Amino acid sequence: MSKIEELLKNEKVEWKRLGEICEILDYKRKPITKSKRISGEYPYYGANGIQDYVDSYIFEGTFILMGEDGSVINKDKSPILHWIDNRKIWVNNHAHVLGKLNDKYNLKYIYYYLSIVDVSSIVKGTPPKINQANMKCIEIAIPSLEIQEKIVKTLDKFTKYVTELQTELQTELQFRLKQYEYYRN
Repeated sequence: MSKIEELLKNEKVEWKRLGEICEILDYKRKPITKSKRISGEYPYYGANGIQDYVDSYIFEGTFILMGEDGSVINKDKSPILHWIDNRKIWVNNHAHVLGKLNDKYNLKYIYYYLSIVDVSSIVKGTPPKINQANMKCIEIAIPSLEIQEKIVKTLDKFTKYVTELQTELQTELQFRLKQYEYYRN
């Protein structure tokens, strides 16, 4: 049994729709055409991540960004997500912006949960799109806040470990490639 299954073993879990547990901040988004962007220090996000850096921001805080159109779904059918942890950012109209609604829900827990949800049934059209109405209906299993926080702590720990390991392996790979090139030459 996994640590998370163990945490949930005797836990009452409620099912809630995403629109009930997150503040949807899409109405604050503003696209800026590339020719009108002024270069700066603040990340300018679109559906698939940072598109540019601009001189101003429209959001400040912690958010989940979910691709709305274009790049919206991963190969495992989960949504394209970005975790924004206490930053100043600009977001265009190709990414949904989800914020903390209240203290009953841990936003990072919602982010982790969304990262395993199959959204293929709500992705429509060409280019692919997850409209706001469909996004709000995504169902999330909600245990107690205490369990949400324990799950986040566990997953954060593993995320940090995997990130450090990837960095270490990438450094080793670069070293081995240089070594290979040296001996080949």
